[in-house]
Amino acid sequence: MSIRHLVFASFLGLAALGAAHAPGAAARTYVDVRINVAPPPPRVERVIVRPGYVWVPGYWRWDDHVRRHVRVDGYYVHARPGYRYVPARWVHEGPAWRFHAGYWVH
Repeated sequence: MSIRHLVFASFLGLAALGAAHAPGAAARTYVDVRINVAPPPPRVERVIVRPGYVWVPGYWRWDDHVRRHVRVDGYYVHARPGYRYVPARWVHEGPAWRFHAGYWVH
């Protein structure tokens, strides 16, 4: 095998790896959860302001296995300059409740 073929094969391999890689910031997941059970009231959380971080508030997640809401605790994430975080929330739509996951807005 000549050097040209080896270089070309290496280039194709790297190109395939690059095409298969999707940056995490560009990935977006959509989950649609609708239930007929209202979520419990939000909890009051005491948060310490930490420079360079944003507090992601806790929320109630519906668990189909136990057929009830389960608490997800809040946590800190690194701040994204120029963005703000919109927290997860439940929205009442007709007879059902719909869950909207948290996300960053530019």
